[in-house]
Amino acid sequence: QYQGLAGRSTNEVLQLYSAHGQQQKLQRSSVVTQLHGAITKRLKQDLKSLRSFALELSKDFQRQSKIYLYQVLRAVQGIQLQNEAMQMFQIKAFDLEQSLQEVTERYEKEKQKRRALHNSLVELRGNIRVHCRIRPLLPFDTAAGHSISQDRQRNLENVAFAADDETVLVKCSRPGHASINKTFQFERVYSASESQDTVFEDVAPLLTSLLDGYNVCIMAYGQTGSGKTYTMLGPQLEENSAFSIEDESQLGIIPRATEEVFRLISEKPPGSYWVEVSVVEVYNNEIFDLLAKDGCGKVSGVKRDVVTTREGKSDVPLLTYEIVENPSEFLHLVNKGLQLRVRHPTLVHAHSSRSHLVVTLTITTIVCGDNFGTSWEDEQTSQRLNKEVSCSFPQKTRENKSTSSSRASSPAQLEATEKMKQVKTRLQLVDLAGSECVGMSGVTGAALRETSFINRSLSALADVLGAIAEQRSHVPYRNSKLTYLLQDSIGGDAKLLVMLCISPDQKYLTESMQSLGFGTRARQVQRGQVKKKNVSVQSKAK
Repeated sequence: QYQGLAGRSTNEVLQLYSAHGQQQKLQRSSVVTQLHGAITKRLKQDLKSLRSFALELSKDFQRQSKIYLYQVLRAVQGIQLQNEAMQMFQIKAFDLEQSLQEVTERYEKEKQKRRALHNSLVELRGNIRVHCRIRPLLPFDTAAGHSISQDRQRNLENVAFAADDETVLVKCSRPGHASINKTFQFERVYSASESQDTVFEDVAPLLTSLLDGYNVCIMAYGQTGSGKTYTMLGPQLEENSAFSIEDESQLGIIPRATEEVFRLISEKPPGSYWVEVSVVEVYNNEIFDLLAKDGCGKVSGVKRDVVTTREGKSDVPLLTYEIVENPSEFLHLVNKGLQLRVRHPTLVHAHSSRSHLVVTLTITTIVCGDNFGTSWEDEQTSQRLNKEVSCSFPQKTRENKSTSSSRASSPAQLEATEKMKQVKTRLQLVDLAGSECVGMSGVTGAALRETSFINRSLSALADVLGAIAEQRSHVPYRNSKLTYLLQDSIGGDAKLLVMLCISPDQKYLTESMQSLGFGTRARQVQRGQVKKKNVSVQSKAK
C-alpha cells in the first residue's frame, strides 16, 4: 500500500493519508454505530425482560401479601376466640370456685350438725367417746436412736394415716400377700401434724359439763411410746418425770384442762366453788398416793387401798387431797407427784412409764335448795347466801377436818345455812401405762414383772368394757385395782373420753391394731344416759 508512495509529491502523500484517515474514520464510525445499535437493542431486550420480571415479582408479592395477610387475620381471629374462650373458662372457673366454696361451707355446717347430733346420740346412749391420735415418726423409732441407714429409711414408712378427721386408714401387709387397707371410725382422728391446741379444742366442751354437775373422765390408751404422756401432760424433762411448762403450746390435756376449769370457775360467783386435787399411780396392781407426806413432811408415795362405799361407789380412804386455788398450784403439785412416778427405759422407749397415773380434780359447789346451778339467778342466790353465812364452808372443808359451817347469828341465817348444799363433781385425767410386747421391749427382771402387771390391768380394762357392752349381770371391776379405782367413771357415772394413741411405724403395726380394736369395742359400749350430780349432801348447821 505504501510502496507506491515513493516518488510522489508531498501533497499527494498527504492527500492519500487524509483519504485513508477518512476512510478509517468512516469504518470506525460504522462499527461504533453497529455496536451502539446492538447494545441498544440488547439493553431494550434486557429492560423488557426486567420489566416483565418486575411485574411478575410485583404480582407474586401481592399474591403472597394477600396470603400472609389472610393468615395473620385468621391468627388474630383465633387469638380473639381463644381469649373469649379463656374468659369464659375463667368465668366458669370462678363460678365453680364459688359453688365449691358454698358446697364446702354447707358440708362443714352439715358435718358440724351431724357431729352435734352424734354427740347427742352418744350422750343419750351413754357411749364412750373415742378419739384417736397418730403421732409422727420419732428418732427412737430407729434402733437405739442411731443414724438411719438407707434401707432402714425405706422401712420407716407410715402404715397408719388419718384418712379424714373421723377415719383411720391402716395398710396391713405381709410378705407374699397383697396389701389390705383397713379403716376404723372414731369421733375424732388427729393426724401427725395436728397440734396440742387442736386436740384440746375437742376436749374443752366436756369441761363445761363438769360445772353443770357431771363427772368427767379422760384417759389416754395405747402402746408404750405412742405419745400418751405427751398428749396428757406435754414434753417431759430428761432428769425426772416432771413435764416442762416453758412452752405453753406444747402443754397437754391435764394442764390445759386445769387452766380451763379455773377459767370457768372465775366466771361464777366468788366463793361458790373450790377445787381439790389428788394424784395416784397404780403400780404392779397397787395404789400409791403420790401427794402423801411422811413424818418429816417430805412427799413420798404411800400405799393405799380402794374400797366400795355404802352407796356402791369406789373410794380410796386416807387419800391426800390438796386445795388448789389456781393452775400454778395445781401444776406444782402434779409435778411433785410425777417425780415419784415409776419409769424404766426399754428398747422401745427410753422414758417408759411403768404405772397408770390418775390425776383427780374434785370440784365442790355450794348450791341453794335442790337445784344445782341451773341458771344465773340460782348462782346469784347462792352468792347472796354465801355472804349471809360469812362464807364459812370452804376453809374447814379444805383442811379435811370438818364440813360444818359456823354458827348462824340469827334464825334467818340459820335457815339459809340449812338450805346450803354441797355438790362434788370429779374430773379424772388418766395416763395409762403402755401395753408392751416383751420381745420388742427387751425387758427383764423387775421390768418384766412390771410389764406383766401392766398388760394384765389393760386386759382387765378390756374385759370390763366387754362385760358392759354385752350387758352381763356381773362386771369384773375387781379383777384389777385400775378398773376398781375407775369403776365409777367406766361404769356410767361419768362422761368418758378415751384418747387412743398409736404409732404410724410398720414395726408397731400389731400393737396399733390392738389399740384400734380396743377403741372400736369401747365405742360400742352403751352405759345408759349419764346422770347429773344433783343429789347433793346437805350441810349441817351447829
